[in-house]
Amino acid sequence: MSATMEIDADASPDHGAVPPEPETVRGRNPLEQLASFRFTYLAIFLFLIAYVFSIEAFETVMERHFLAAIAEAIDVDPAEGSVADQISERVSTVLRESPWIRIGRVRVRPIVLGADGRTLLFAGPRAPPLPPSPTGGEEWLPARADVDVSVPHNALAANGILVLYAAMLMTTLFAYTRRLARLQKAAIEAVTSQRAALAERAGTIEGELADVRQRLADTLPEKEIYTEEIESLQTERGRLLAQVEEVERREEALRAQAVGARELLEERETLEELLEEATQDLTQKDDEIRQLQKQVRRTSRGASKEADGLARRLATLYKNLEVDGHAIDGILALGDESQKLRAEEAMKKLSDDPEAAGVRRKVGGLPPHLNIFEQGFAGKGRIYTTKGRSRRFRILAVGAKNSQKTDLEYLSRLPKGT
Repeated sequence: MSATMEIDADASPDHGAVPPEPETVRGRNPLEQLASFRFTYLAIFLFLIAYVFSIEAFETVMERHFLAAIAEAIDVDPAEGSVADQISERVSTVLRESPWIRIGRVRVRPIVLGADGRTLLFAGPRAPPLPPSPTGGEEWLPARADVDVSVPHNALAANGILVLYAAMLMTTLFAYTRRLARLQKAAIEAVTSQRAALAERAGTIEGELADVRQRLADTLPEKEIYTEEIESLQTERGRLLAQVEEVERREEALRAQAVGARELLEERETLEELLEEATQDLTQKDDEIRQLQKQVRRTSRGASKEADGLARRLATLYKNLEVDGHAIDGILALGDESQKLRAEEAMKKLSDDPEAAGVRRKVGGLPPHLNIFEQGFAGKGRIYTTKGRSRRFRILAVGAKNSQKTDLEYLSRLPKGT
């Protein structure tokens, strides 16, 4: 009985007690891993958006600043000398002494107009000088100013904004990556600690099992008493070994996640390179947009000058015709120079000899108050006329077959009394 009491006392500890599994051992959810990449992409997207809108806001602030400075500079006194010379000198001084232009490389293009809105008093240091005024330029006051301000992406001011946001982006990504690394390290340390505790516990149970077997060999007559205890210890040993294997698998999984963190660092470096390329592409696209805008402005000015010249020429040559602006645009839209000449030939006949101008027929399908006639030229050309208000005929529209529908819609919208 003494041997039985001794074995029961040794077996009293709870062999099933296993240190609790820490929460960090479970690892990170795959959705959390995906969210980490989304955070990186979102940070880069916000960086680009913030940079573009910051440049726009900076240009607006600079435009207000220089507009106020130039408005103050053009407030001159005619008694102190030539108005044009004073304005040119004071505006040039503002542009020359501004640190935003000298250091920040901000582009400023000022234009100063006289009180009549047509006399150009200043358009840059290289603009041609104005002819002398007998009154010293007093008739040009008060002058008006307009400023065009742009911040090139290669300017020091734009680069400063870019470097600021890039530094903020890199700091954010670095802090986020360090945080992920700390979480992975803590999880691995927790799993390693649990594994060591389980291994120590398994070793203790192995020693207890060996001791029980030795005492069982010494007390063979009482073998049946200890059989249940031995089976319990063996079952506990198998369960602990299974837990050790599970912890080892989790440790390998966490180590794989640590490798994933290193891959995330490599991904960040790749994204930094892509960010640099995107910034260069953005600069190139902005330059292309500015060039296209300049070409559009030049083309618009050229078309307006051509229309004004054509209107003056037709009004001078054909005394019996009134030519609307819509008709002028229609003549220019013919494109082919021969078509334009044929249209002008038909208009000359209508002005000089209406009876020999060819067949004219009334345009149908228009509102009753409109009395409009159509005359053909060059096969598919159309001239739409009506009775003039101050001259004999009024040219309402000129077009070809492809513009006939548009011209008829325009004519149908003419008001009563046209």
